Amino acid sequence: MTTYDDRASLTDLTATAERVRSSVEGVIEGKPEVVRLSLTVLLAEGHLLIEDVPGVGKTMLAKTLARSIDCSVRRIQFTPDLLPSDITGVSIWDQQRKDFEFKPGAIFAQIVIGDEINRASPKTQSALLESMEERQVTIDGQTYELPSPFMVVATQNPVEMEGTYPLPEAQRDRFMARVSVGYPSVEAELQMLDVHGGVSPLEDLQPVAHAHDIVKLIEAVRNVHVAEPVRRYAVELVAATRTHPDLRLGASPRATLHLLRAAKASAALSGREFALPDDVQALAVAVLAHRLLPTAQAQLNRRTAEQVVQEILQRTAVPAAPQQGTGLGLRGAPAYPQQPPRRL
Repeated sequence: MTTYDDRASLTDLTATAERVRSSVEGVIEGKPEVVRLSLTVLLAEGHLLIEDVPGVGKTMLAKTLARSIDCSVRRIQFTPDLLPSDITGVSIWDQQRKDFEFKPGAIFAQIVIGDEINRASPKTQSALLESMEERQVTIDGQTYELPSPFMVVATQNPVEMEGTYPLPEAQRDRFMARVSVGYPSVEAELQMLDVHGGVSPLEDLQPVAHAHDIVKLIEAVRNVHVAEPVRRYAVELVAATRTHPDLRLGASPRATLHLLRAAKASAALSGREFALPDDVQALAVAVLAHRLLPTAQAQLNRRTAEQVVQEILQRTAVPAAPQQGTGLGLRGAPAYPQQPPRRL
């Protein structure tokens, strides 16, 4: 059995994550759930898709998260004339060296902000596929590794908006979670006028964590224990999407992996060294819904993918809670069963 200092790691994780959360919430008022999900995706080594109407703070959320961490940041403004080489880079002939020299594109950063990603053509969107899944870029037969940590935070407008393209299924499947910012409450909007009315709060925002801190936190999240009943519960939820009559495309095995990784990060953010079914339930809609395609009849009945996931959550049996004394977690809390932690 591998030994490591779980408590120290999770203590560091909670303190660092709290600093980043407070920094982001200082700019994005009244959206604590959105901020927490963004941190969860970051620590789970995933990518985040922010979808909503214009003007609700999608880009501001992405930029605030990036500036709160002392790491390299690049922003890509997706437009219809953007080329794949603008993202990945291009090899240019060097007259002095008499050889090709690779010029890295905007993807070579630790946090990449893709603004309005669905305004570019599917050909350009596909330039992100390899980098998001394998964290590398292949140009002219040469493979280049991307830095760590690496996260793509993309924003998109609803498909009904003018000048947008639907994201390909393969592209959506590579985003760990999708979140909608939504309109702020009246109190939050009044506070926003006070904070943003004069100067942008991003100008005074200072990093509260370093890139190497995030790498250590990601490693701590990997060590979070997921018991067999919780893993089986996640698999059953995903499998139910593949046979649901209202869906013509269910979630992939990659979705199961993303759901479990996100649950581990959520558990760690809660100060636990083990994941619970509650973590899986809380993230199921954000992780699964954007991957699903409703049938034509479901669309006529105005059934959304989010509603289908909620229905599956209600129908799928939740693993029974362990009895007291079957294994202790942080601060003596009952862990999910008594067996050695295993890496996923």
